[in-house]
Amino acid sequence: MKALFYSILNYVKNPRLKQLTHITIQQKLSIVFTCVPICIGLGLGFGLVIVVLEALGVYDSDTHAINKLLEEESPAYILFTAVILAPVIEEFIFRGPLTLFNKKYFKIVFYAFAILFGYVHIINFEITTQVILLSPLFVAPQIIIGLVFGYIRVRLGLAYAMLLHACYNGVLMIPSLLFMEQALK
Repeated sequence: MKALFYSILNYVKNPRLKQLTHITIQQKLSIVFTCVPICIGLGLGFGLVIVVLEALGVYDSDTHAINKLLEEESPAYILFTAVILAPVIEEFIFRGPLTLFNKKYFKIVFYAFAILFGYVHIINFEITTQVILLSPLFVAPQIIIGLVFGYIRVRLGLAYAMLLHACYNGVLMIPSLLFMEQALK
């Protein structure tokens, strides 16, 4: 896992349009599944900023869209949307086009799509002046994870980025859904 983390880090420092060749499907799946805990760690690590902002009274997590979703929608709907629909659509939009750009512009496009991916997730927050001003902190976890998804997309292929995204969302959503279900009993 450590070697993969450093491989991703080095790639993100200098992204290049180069797919891994001569690698089996089993090896690709192993890389994707090894990326899941890396993504969870990065997402939660950068997400601590939001916890600190909440502790300082700058942000109230009760206004986050996930809370409304958990209250209003069925677990099956949430699971389908978060684990299947969102990863397919978001990866198709934000990582699908990456390989269409030539090497000259690839680095800029790679970073731009990761930033756009992160900023799309600002809609999860109640939009206020404060949220807009602090938006780089609020979307940092999604930007960082977007870089990892981009790495997987370029190195392994779009389907593997979708799979990683689905696994990541699943690992985050399933415990939330189970917790909500227990809380309602």
